Amino acid sequence: MTRPRPLRVMLVDDNLTDRLLAEEAFASMNQPCTLITVESGEAALRLLTDPATVLPDVLLLDINMPGMNGFELLVKLKDHPRLLFLPVVMLTTSAIPKDVSQAYILHASAYMLKSPSFQTSLEQIERFIEFWTQARLTTWPDMIPK
Repeated sequence: MTRPRPLRVMLVDDNLTDRLLAEEAFASMNQPCTLITVESGEAALRLLTDPATVLPDVLLLDINMPGMNGFELLVKLKDHPRLLFLPVVMLTTSAIPKDVSQAYILHASAYMLKSPSFQTSLEQIERFIEFWTQARLTTWPDMIPK
């Protein structure tokens, strides 16, 4: 049996420190994974709507960003025929029930709170990669054996 290609993840977060920590955390994983980071909702939308872009398997999306916030980007993604079924996981510091509800109303696939500790973040990312790798193996057309 062939090994699946690395899981492709895109992180959209305006905070440079959070992006750098995510890059470090994903790089330290023992599982095959590719992380692309983008600094704004606008930049993410431009990249994702470009027909030449290979879409990620899952998008990690911060809520609180200047310009186009995470909810606004999520609405645009779900309104776009090419991006409609792209799994989106809200990754945020907001535990406000209204934000959680809003994410699911807008069809986010999941809601994850950013961990304040790097070690806990590593564990969280490892579980995230394991889950989405398994989800991809059962649902992504390019992963189903011919």
